[in-house]
Amino acid sequence: MPIPEPKPRSAAHTRRITYRGWRRDDGLWDIEGELLDIKETEWVSRDKGLQPPGAAVHQMKVRISVDQTLTVVEAHAEMPETPFAECLPAASPVQGLVGQKLARGWRKAIDQAMGGTLGCTHLRELLQGIGTAAYQTVASARNIGADPTQPPRHLGQCISWDFSGPVMKRHQPEFYRVAQTDGFRQPQGEGCQGG
Repeated sequence: MPIPEPKPRSAAHTRRITYRGWRRDDGLWDIEGELLDIKETEWVSRDKGLQPPGAAVHQMKVRISVDQTLTVVEAHAEMPETPFAECLPAASPVQGLVGQKLARGWRKAIDQAMGGTLGCTHLRELLQGIGTAAYQTVASARNIGADPTQPPRHLGQCISWDFSGPVMKRHQPEFYRVAQTDGFRQPQGEGCQGG
């Protein structure tokens, strides 16, 4: 169902979050993310005073480098635009993610490394999406040599890849299962990764 046409309005704020994945020549993978908040009209910064339309409130960048198992081997963050100069040290705790795996528990690892006043709300938000971006980047390479008798990790993680759904029956019938009749399905993961 399409979203209905909006009522008359004027633009106030834009948040853009972008992720890009790269295969490195050394066999590792770089996943980069950027969060950009801009105001569409003049606004007043507590520390910088009057700001013009289009001036950034936040600009956060991260680069997480992973191996084939999606284990973090390098982690970097920078904050080109922040509301306060005191925000800048919040980028350093991203180093605490080295050694963590982009899998279940990733959000907990982010909170442990840079939660609360150790880090930045916006950096944490940006890092949460890195996992699915990494999966999309590395998935085809990870499937090379995978055990064909075991279902890929994205199966059973969203409505389309339901083990008893029509997409599974059409595209991966070897893993298709007849639906349970009790009307209850146990959630299997943290979001759709396999589109």
